[in-house]
Amino acid sequence: MADDKRGREKQARDEDMRQRKRAILEELERTSESEPRVDFDSLAEAEAALESVPFPATGRQVVEVIGELELDAPEGPMRADDLLPNADAETFDSPTEVRFRLQRPTVASAMKRVVEAADEARKVELSGSQREAYEKTFTALEDLAPDDEDEGIPYIRDWILDRIEDDGDLPGSRAVRREAAKFARKNGYPVSNDEWLGI
Repeated sequence: MADDKRGREKQARDEDMRQRKRAILEELERTSESEPRVDFDSLAEAEAALESVPFPATGRQVVEVIGELELDAPEGPMRADDLLPNADAETFDSPTEVRFRLQRPTVASAMKRVVEAADEARKVELSGSQREAYEKTFTALEDLAPDDEDEGIPYIRDWILDRIEDDGDLPGSRAVRREAAKFARKNGYPVSNDEWLGI
């Protein structure tokens, strides 16, 4: 590689990406989180692109910056705007929080649909704790059968969307967990009482 300004800039970018990937791996080890289902390079690129965004930032602001970014996932390539809600109702506190969301594409795309539906309904507000409980339920469904089609996630997502459309309101987090547990047991997944879905 030529020792010119362009070559030095490329080396600096490559080193920055290596450091970001190392930081992601270290953070995953500390939090006992499973390896992300999205390629490390894609996650590091998304986090780097968000440096120009003042946080906290809305989902809409984040999508404006990285929406067209293509992510490599086992399900195939997908864009960040397929996984992040283009809504003001969603707020991210840091680029790391955005990265965590992108790590689980199936969960992220389900949450995107729920958040956008709540945002469109206007009178429906998805509180922070309720949002966290929904995401935790989707994650628990994904963890039941990680190599499966994650069929429980679209089922619960659609169940929530139907409640918004029919009742004009979001179902409580306990009702969502109960429905997810019912689905899991009906489909042969054991759910014990001490688990998140064990309700």
